[in-house]
Amino acid sequence: MSFQAGLSGLNSATKSLDVIGNNIANAQTVGMKASRAEFSSLVSSALSAGDTAGAGIGVAVSTVSQEFSQGNINVTGNNLDVAINGNGFFQLQLPDKSLAYSRNGQFKLDNVGNIVTNEGANVLGFQIDPATGAPTSVTPSPLVVPTGAPLPAKVTSTITAEFNLPAKAAAATNTIPPTAIETYGTSINAYDSQGVVVPVNLYFVKSGPDKNAVPPVLEDTWEVFDERTKASGTTALAANAQTSADNKAALAATPPGSTSAYMSSGCMFKIVFDASGKFSKYLDNTGAPIVGTGGVIKLQSPNSAIGQFNVNLNIGKATQYGTSFSVTDLRQDGYTAGDLTGITIGDDGKVTTSYSNGQTQVNSQISMVDFRNVQGLKPIGAGNWAETDKSGQPIQGSPGSGKFGKLRSGALEESNVDLTAELVNMMTAQRSYQANVQTIKTQDQALQSLVNLR
Repeated sequence: MSFQAGLSGLNSATKSLDVIGNNIANAQTVGMKASRAEFSSLVSSALSAGDTAGAGIGVAVSTVSQEFSQGNINVTGNNLDVAINGNGFFQLQLPDKSLAYSRNGQFKLDNVGNIVTNEGANVLGFQIDPATGAPTSVTPSPLVVPTGAPLPAKVTSTITAEFNLPAKAAAATNTIPPTAIETYGTSINAYDSQGVVVPVNLYFVKSGPDKNAVPPVLEDTWEVFDERTKASGTTALAANAQTSADNKAALAATPPGSTSAYMSSGCMFKIVFDASGKFSKYLDNTGAPIVGTGGVIKLQSPNSAIGQFNVNLNIGKATQYGTSFSVTDLRQDGYTAGDLTGITIGDDGKVTTSYSNGQTQVNSQISMVDFRNVQGLKPIGAGNWAETDKSGQPIQGSPGSGKFGKLRSGALEESNVDLTAELVNMMTAQRSYQANVQTIKTQDQALQSLVNLR
């Protein structure tokens, strides 16, 4: 029986060396998880006598277990390299449409924009509606980046401005000469529905308080003009300045003389500030309150087929303090068409595309899975595992939620193989192999001595 025991020891030591050799060979393989051979003794109850324990007849490899500990995170700088920091696996669809699971995040784009592995497997995830930011499905599907067509242009619908108008400024018609309409102004580019630039110039003219106006203006009021209404505003400003001077003289006379009403300024709308200098309300050009979040500005597209279009002008955060005129924020929500310039992946797995027009869009999110028994997963090569009855069914989730780890873009998870420990294990396995050879050799010598008896 010593021959059989020694032979089983040789086979087990060989298997152990195979496992160790595989670990060493994959010490630089991204997402690789180390394995180890686990042994169990063999006992023959047929060779036992009475109530004594069975005789040992050697050893066998009971299983090759996998070690799913976290590997080191190595920064690569490639945006499509993704490391998992924590629990979970990437979900892949292999070319034969079967599912596989991996910790290897070396992703690429194919010629139609699919996110794939080096072996051509599709990375699965959830498509996201760019307009709402919400997933369009709860079922993972191959992730596709829209690389074929440019991002369509978007017409400007709202211009938002934050600025301070000087509280010390007098009503424009009460100065000599009247305060020029261009004194307080700013500009921004808007876009029509085809992404063509439409310049927007805004001017702010103080019209109250003004006791000389007819009727008198009692509140801190400013009129808002654009380039289209500037000419009529300039004309009204000059005329009303003269009217204001006449009214002032008439009111100062004894007895007071007659006064004249102001002519319409032709402004787009008016804004009013309260006693603390904060924005109070919008008024239309007749002085009636405007219901909504802003006044309306009419823009003219260079394309006559598009014509004129309305844009909401939100200046509800404007102030009137005792400092100089300054613009702190000026933005609009339109843009021209843009070509894809870059792709980034967040720690939550969301895939964001960047475009040449400065816009970004979230189009999809990488999904993750985990298993109740990861030791039950079956290695199938290329850094992938397959589901088995022992592993249980995959549990779906997204990066950073629940027990799932976060993702690190521009980095990869290195193999968790400890090369030093593997070299020591290799020497131990080598000694075991040599010792088993020696038991066979000794048994052979004993049999040879028996054969040589006379």
